[in-house]
Amino acid sequence: MALTMVAFPQALARAGELSQRVIAQALAGQDDKISQAMGYAVEGGKGLRAFLALESARLHGISAEVGQYPAAAIEAMHAYSLVHDDMPCMDDDDLRRGKPTVHRKWDEATAVLAGDALQSLSFELLCLTDCAPQGRLALIQGFAQAAGVRGMVGGQAMDMAAETSDVPLTLEEITRLQAGKTGALINWSCEAGPMMTGSDASAMHQYGSRLGLAFQIWDDVLDVEGCAKAVGKAVGKDAGRGKATFVSLLGLDEAKRRASELVEQACDSLSVYHGDADCLREAARFVISRSN
Repeated sequence: MALTMVAFPQALARAGELSQRVIAQALAGQDDKISQAMGYAVEGGKGLRAFLALESARLHGISAEVGQYPAAAIEAMHAYSLVHDDMPCMDDDDLRRGKPTVHRKWDEATAVLAGDALQSLSFELLCLTDCAPQGRLALIQGFAQAAGVRGMVGGQAMDMAAETSDVPLTLEEITRLQAGKTGALINWSCEAGPMMTGSDASAMHQYGSRLGLAFQIWDDVLDVEGCAKAVGKAVGKDAGRGKATFVSLLGLDEAKRRASELVEQACDSLSVYHGDADCLREAARFVISRSN
């Protein structure tokens, strides 16, 4: 039987607090510059990926006491990716979540090492997940694939290559790129519950794939319509670089329509869970209503 469900805003806040507390506990007693930068990097995030991991776990009968470790792991991995993505050799951003990026607050070497350490910490946290050994192995193997060259890193590499290419990406290529760069970690979060229990993951996979794509389309919308204060980072950079995005290829209105359609499809994919998945449905609608 599924554990008690709460409303999405409360569940999201709880996930963010819980994952940050687990990471803080893992760093307790460390007062060096790298550990300080690691803690700084995870502060202020929405905690959406942690929420997805916890809610996926809840739907499959896994308590928050167990699910907190995959939730913290995905937030640590996500923070690492942002620290490195913000650096001058990649996106060269000065702000993240409304604060100076790690390499601006400290220096580039500290940012590289803090990101590396966050990535290592994420695997350490996953190993603490108290589920069957097969489930823990599935989590770790899936996590490595989602974060690596077949997932996030592969998508980032495609994104960087596109910035120097004379030929803009097609819609199909951007969709494939974002399925790795943004979608892979979101999808892993959604499938955490089935992986821990050995259950059928097809419904959560469909939900996660559609949610991840809607999330990225809305990021492209915010790069056009958002303000830097609300978004917490520079906006308008994609257009300034002549970069192909969902908005540049589809137009603003069609991009919004496509994101809305994906959200409804994501919600429909949860029908097997009936009303127990209403919090995940709220999360999907939040993705295309957020301002950051």
